[in-house]
Amino acid sequence: MDVIRIRGGKQLHGKIRMSGAKNAALPILCATLLSDGESILRNVPALRDIETTGELLRVLGRNVMVDPPLVRVAGGPEANPEAPYELVKQMRASVLVLGPLVARYGRAKVSLPGGCQIGSRPVDQHLKGLEALGATIRLSNGYIHAECTRLKGAEVVFDMPTVTGTENIMMAAALAKGRTTLVNCAREPEVEELGRVLNKMGARVDGAGTDVIHIEGRDELDPFDHAIISDRIETGTYMVAAAAAGGDVLLENAPLEDLEAVVAKLRAAGVEVGREGDCVRVRRDPDKPLRALDVVTAPHPGFPTDMQAQFMVLMCLARGTSRIVETIFENRFMHVPELRRMGAEIDTDGHTAHVHGGRPISGAKVMATDLRASASLVIAGLLATEGETEVLRVYHLDRGYEYMERKLATLGADTARIKGQPG
Repeated sequence: MDVIRIRGGKQLHGKIRMSGAKNAALPILCATLLSDGESILRNVPALRDIETTGELLRVLGRNVMVDPPLVRVAGGPEANPEAPYELVKQMRASVLVLGPLVARYGRAKVSLPGGCQIGSRPVDQHLKGLEALGATIRLSNGYIHAECTRLKGAEVVFDMPTVTGTENIMMAAALAKGRTTLVNCAREPEVEELGRVLNKMGARVDGAGTDVIHIEGRDELDPFDHAIISDRIETGTYMVAAAAAGGDVLLENAPLEDLEAVVAKLRAAGVEVGREGDCVRVRRDPDKPLRALDVVTAPHPGFPTDMQAQFMVLMCLARGTSRIVETIFENRFMHVPELRRMGAEIDTDGHTAHVHGGRPISGAKVMATDLRASASLVIAGLLATEGETEVLRVYHLDRGYEYMERKLATLGADTARIKGQPG
């Protein structure tokens, strides 16, 4: 297994370009199942999850060419609407093929995704939505079996906002007969991006990015050519990295408008954040102490749970005690024991963590437990004033960050990937 090695204590200076959004690319890749023509995705990041989705689409009968930043998907000689456990277990977003498959082929067999390191992510809202559109659902031997003659438009009220649930039902409704209304939808920018693509394909989607979405389905949908939006979580991560290490960093092609809650907290902590065209500049004088803050994660447009671990590292520098409350996932403090190994003083009580800032961070060998936790450990390594940090299990990092060690090195960090280390 690869290891990321970091020698800390260096400020960051320079500019890097933000990659395409993984969480937008994945559902849009699944949307290619709605049409047989060749669809082209541009600005696609080179990530493990993209490769996994490409492999899944091939199993489902598609011809797929993955050559980031370009991906091409076209109909193959024979469709196979069955998504096996061996692929779905690698990436929970694989369940996003369920809606397109049943809408397009009248049946689908998709493995239940199973557990998740950061907490349960049930698919009950996906199934509820498909049943409302007329699908018959049964669960057997760890698989979801869905069948229909033709989905029909209906009103679906989600019990709670769910990003993948909203996306799955949006795609199914795009081929349903008549009008579908989705209520209590997830409002994330990635949902809005999927709506743009479905409109390009010929469906009529209104309200994507709000809590109520209307979809007018079509009998057939067209292929599309679309450039993926920039990744807001990658952007937020590098903003926090720049703030933590200190210095002056310019992030190109950065979606600042999708990061208002993160920007507000950075500024409140004492970090300078400013827009320059389609770029974001982040500055912090490392000699000036940061202010401790309270952070509560929430669905978009609130503070994203995917930025919680990274911001916790930043608060290790702040004077006083910060309180971080995780409201989305029940097990998303798994990075805390690893940060403690590096000298951080953090107490947890259920969904709340108290970060007692101002303690020196030292290099250590640490273990990544999930995607965002791995990014937080890399940032902590940048802060280490002595010793060397080795982050193990970086396959988690590779699921969501394109060449992170290279981008940080471009900014002056002492970071490198060591191939084939035990971990």
